[in-house]
Amino acid sequence: MAQDSRSVFTSMGARLAIARNEVGLTQTAMAEAIGVSHRAYHSYEKGQRGLPVEALVAMADRFDVDAAWILLGTKAVRAAHDFDALKRIETSLDQHLNQEAIKIRSEKRGAIVARWYQSHVEGREVTDDDVHTWIELVRE
Repeated sequence: MAQDSRSVFTSMGARLAIARNEVGLTQTAMAEAIGVSHRAYHSYEKGQRGLPVEALVAMADRFDVDAAWILLGTKAVRAAHDFDALKRIETSLDQHLNQEAIKIRSEKRGAIVARWYQSHVEGREVTDDDVHTWIELVRE
C-alpha cells in the first residue's frame, strides 16, 4: 500500500536531519552546500515538502549520503555505517517516547537519533539519562 505524501515527506525529513547531523552541518550550511535556500531546506527536514532531485544528487555526491536511504529508508546512511544499530536506536527511542506518551517533532526525533547514533559510531556508551536529557531539550 502506498504511503501518503505527508508521511513520505515526514520520514524523509527525519532522515535528512540524521544525515545532516552526521556530516556535522547546520541547516543553513547544508542548504548552501546543496544549492537551496535555508527556508526551503528547513521545510524539507520538517516534512512539509519533498527534496528536489538536484538537491538529493548534490547531497549524495558531496557527502556520500545514500540517496535510497534518504528517499526510502533503505540501506544505510553511508555505505560503511551500521544500519542495524541505527534501526535499534530508532526503535528504542520510539518505544520510550510511546511508553511515556512524549510528543516531539520529527526533525527533533531525527536530531536525537543522530546524536545517539554518532555516539554509537564513536564507541561512547549512551545512558538512559543521556537520552532523557536530549528528549527534555527538544520536548514540545
